[in-house]
Amino acid sequence: MLVQNYNFMNSEELYESLNYIDHSREKRKEMAQLIVNNPQLVAPLLDVAFTVDDPISTRACWVLEFTAKEKLSYLFVHLDYFTSKIKEVHLDSSVRPIAKICEYLTISYFSENKNETKNVLTANHQERIATACFDWLIGNHKVAAKAYSMTSLFLLGKKFSWIHPELKLVLEQNYASGSAAYKARARTTLAKIKKRQKL
Repeated sequence: MLVQNYNFMNSEELYESLNYIDHSREKRKEMAQLIVNNPQLVAPLLDVAFTVDDPISTRACWVLEFTAKEKLSYLFVHLDYFTSKIKEVHLDSSVRPIAKICEYLTISYFSENKNETKNVLTANHQERIATACFDWLIGNHKVAAKAYSMTSLFLLGKKFSWIHPELKLVLEQNYASGSAAYKARARTTLAKIKKRQKL
């Protein structure tokens, strides 16, 4: 059962609650709604998510992704911690949601609309995201994490001139061995890079 006294829930109690989360969207959404309604739980949720060798950390990452989708701003005060730890995430089921959160952050930052992300996601944060995304792109991960990483890196390449040449190289080198889904996303990303280079 979920611990009811949410205001005083610590990492250990949150950990116990995460034991009840499974692959179903309903359970993940229910737990994410708990976090959305109790933003003070984001810090202990991050602690569990970044206990990277524990399988329960994957469940925390799932919930963190759902929370970020609903309330990206809840991560803003934790961006130093979040971006400093993402490179340590290695379980495939954890990498995918963390890569998705990075995509949420970069899409928000590079949006044409004014938003708070532009004020809080620093160059340092962005470089850490870029480094992690390259690791996920090169590493032995499933295509979803690689696809999210491509999106983030393409956007970050608009700001950091070194990213697009590196991204192009990685995609071209790994294209032949990639799955159909990887190839499709890689083609789209390479076309965007080419179009941008012509501007």
